[in-house]
Amino acid sequence: MNKIIPFLFLVIFFSCREQDSELNKKIRLFDNTEISSTDLTDFLKEQIDSLGIPGISIAIINEGKLVYSENIGYANLDTRKALDENSIFEAASLSKPVFAYMVMKLSERGAIELARPLYYYLPDSLMEVDQRYKNVNAIHVLSHSTGFPNWRWFDTPPDSLEIDRGTFYMIDNPGNSFTYSGEGYDYLARVIASNTEHKMSELDNLFKKLVQKPLGIEHMYFTWDEYLYEHKVYGHIDGKVNNRNWGSGLPYQNSYKFSPSGGLHTNAENYAKFLIAVMNGKGLLPETSKEMLKPRTVVKRSHNRYKEDGNTHWSLGFAITPLKNDTLYNHGGTHSDFQSQTAFSKNSKFGYVFFVNTKKGDELNKTLKEFLRIRK
Repeated sequence: MNKIIPFLFLVIFFSCREQDSELNKKIRLFDNTEISSTDLTDFLKEQIDSLGIPGISIAIINEGKLVYSENIGYANLDTRKALDENSIFEAASLSKPVFAYMVMKLSERGAIELARPLYYYLPDSLMEVDQRYKNVNAIHVLSHSTGFPNWRWFDTPPDSLEIDRGTFYMIDNPGNSFTYSGEGYDYLARVIASNTEHKMSELDNLFKKLVQKPLGIEHMYFTWDEYLYEHKVYGHIDGKVNNRNWGSGLPYQNSYKFSPSGGLHTNAENYAKFLIAVMNGKGLLPETSKEMLKPRTVVKRSHNRYKEDGNTHWSLGFAITPLKNDTLYNHGGTHSDFQSQTAFSKNSKFGYVFFVNTKKGDELNKTLKEFLRIRK
């Protein structure tokens, strides 16, 4: 009898078993119940169809490890180009926690003192119209208590100030209240560039050296990279492709300038590696990791972040939502044609992150949290 035939049979048999095992891989939900990976994929496909989402990149973390990573749908509805593991999305404000981690790393190296006013490092002549800015420090920035608007170009200044839109102004005293601000993150990035003797176009290199490479993350880009020519996903508005190359609505933003508040490009699998590092305290000293996730700024009950998302505090980079028997760290991101969401528990080492290439992420997040059994 030919001995090759039984051998080939065994190869095919075990190969099929391995594929079947992967398709039915178990995923632990937040309440510790289990589902198969097929169940989750089917749910996501239903949501994509019902919400009109062109494509999604999503990852699930169990016990501090990546257990599910899928890219479903299309990178471009016009060309019908399918997503794959190489597809890169705009992260929007999911950029902020990643930058916060970088700042914590720099604080360990003495490149910045978190409680020292940024003014002492780098005065800003355009902010001189309100001297209170001189008291803003990195802690205020990362926990959103600077007193700055989100963006001076978009937010309408109070009538009492009698200033044109685009002029710097402040809403409150630093440290006094929750004031979500990309403006603050931008100022802190300029301070970091000055302190480390980098141009803003060079900060991505510092990020790669301090964060990306040590954490084993392959694809994260704050500025343009040749890899993006072939792999960047297109955003969509009302089902139509939005033909632009870089996520920006700011007057001065471009693909060569490091934008800590919304310039990051990545996908779910790579972002999950960052989340796992935060969960496990990887790359930071234990005391630094603790300081990063400690509750800082109180979110008032009257604020939309409290009423809609249940956020009660903000840490240095993440919103905090207390649950009955746990604490959830979370963040979302929005561009006109992309949305993203992430949430994780440091205690149970459970988490998820997803990116979609249309403005339907908030709707998806509500049903996904229910599917994953994340309840207050």
